[in-house]
This record gives sequence, C-alpha cells and structure tokens, in this order.
Amino acid sequence: MPPRHGPRLKIFYEDESLIAVDKAEGLPVIAPEGSRARCLYDHVTDYIRRRNPKGRAAVVHRIDRDTSGLVLFAKDGRTKTELMKLWNELVKKRSYLAIVRGQMEEDKGRIESWLRENAGGEVYQTEAGATASLKAITEYKTLYRGTNLSLVELELETGRKHQIRVQMSGIGHPVLGDPKYGHSNSSKKSTRPERSNTNNARLYLHATALSFIHPWKKTLIELTDPPPDAFLIPLGGWSRISLPFPG
Repeated sequence: MPPRHGPRLKIFYEDESLIAVDKAEGLPVIAPEGSRARCLYDHVTDYIRRRNPKGRAAVVHRIDRDTSGLVLFAKDGRTKTELMKLWNELVKKRSYLAIVRGQMEEDKGRIESWLRENAGGEVYQTEAGATASLKAITEYKTLYRGTNLSLVELELETGRKHQIRVQMSGIGHPVLGDPKYGHSNSSKKSTRPERSNTNNARLYLHATALSFIHPWKKTLIELTDPPPDAFLIPLGGWSRISLPFPG
C-alpha cells in the first residue's frame, strides 16, 4: 500500500480501528515523563481528532527515539487491548534495516542471546536463563558490504528492548551512530562510532517492514517503509544498494 501524507504524518495504513505511520529519527513515540515536548503520539492523536474530536491514538508498540520507521497505533481501547493480548500471534513479520560497523562475515545468520536491563536502563547480554533475563532472537541477512560498513536486514523473532543494538554490538558489528552500544561487546575488532563525523549524526536503524493479521478483519496487512535517502549516505547512496523492496 503506497503511503499518503496527512498533517505532519506519512501514513501507510488506516481504517476505522488502526493507523500505521512513519516515525522520524529523533522523535519519541511517547514523550518522556515530565516532558512537554511533542511526540509521535501527539501528532497521530491530532490527526485522528480532525475527524473524530473525541478520538485519540492508543500505543500498541514502540521503537527507540533514535530509530526511524513504521509504528502501528490503535484508534480505540478495545483494539489496543486485542492487539496487545495477541501481539505474538497476530504479528507475522517485523523487519529493520541497519548500517553496522565492519564487514559482516556471513551472508545470513541467527542470533540467540539472553538480555537483561540494569537499573540505569542499559541492556546487556548475560548467561542463558539468568535472573530477570529474557531470551532474544534475531535473524539477519547481509545486503551490502562496504569497506568499513555493512547494510543488514534484521527480522525480529522476539521484541526485547534494544534487542538489535545489543546483539549486533555483541557480535562485533554495532549499529552505526549508536551512542549507547556503539562499542563492541565481542572480542572481534571493532571501533567506537566517530560522533564528530556528520554521517554518524543519527542512529542508522530503520523499522522497514511490518506484517500482521488485522485483529477484526482477520486479513493479512503487509507494510513496507523504505528508509529516507539520507539513511544510505554512509554507503554512497541508493545507486550502490539493492534493497529487498523498491526505494
């Protein structure tokens, strides 16, 4: 389904109960506690209320503030409850694109690890089954290898906090521009992101595909959101890259 543009929004899907939109990098899905800054939730609610003054967005899932791409909202509490209750059954695919540091060794692979969050909100890998840890599984495919960077498509089997960022750092290929996990947690050679480089001014992670069974219509909804043109600048731009969908 081609996107359409509403006020401040790039909309990929909309019906009476759901709306899927593109989130810009740097915009939080929900404003941090105590902050009055505008967030994606505010923009979606404003859009809904132009047609239904009593309507509002309902958050179903989130992506990191510094990640761009697809986010799905419910338009009412009943739909939100149904989606959150059956999320693992209804969602069939969640894919991301990432530019990571170094040349990926494998064309494709599967990362399984156990993640735990500390008191400061940082997530780290721990031993299997450790107290308060959660299993995280990511499938990846290498789409392009540059001199010092690679473009990777990642599909989530689980949806843990900072899952991709922690796991890619753990195998020695941290996501480019990641200020928190930009160092390698692996013995493989890796370097810290060069934050002074303007190409690294953002986190190079983009939520690019979402497929799910509609909770009421029971039909499969398949959405794709190519990254913005600037996303591929570190790799030389679109002309050098073959993506799994039209750019």
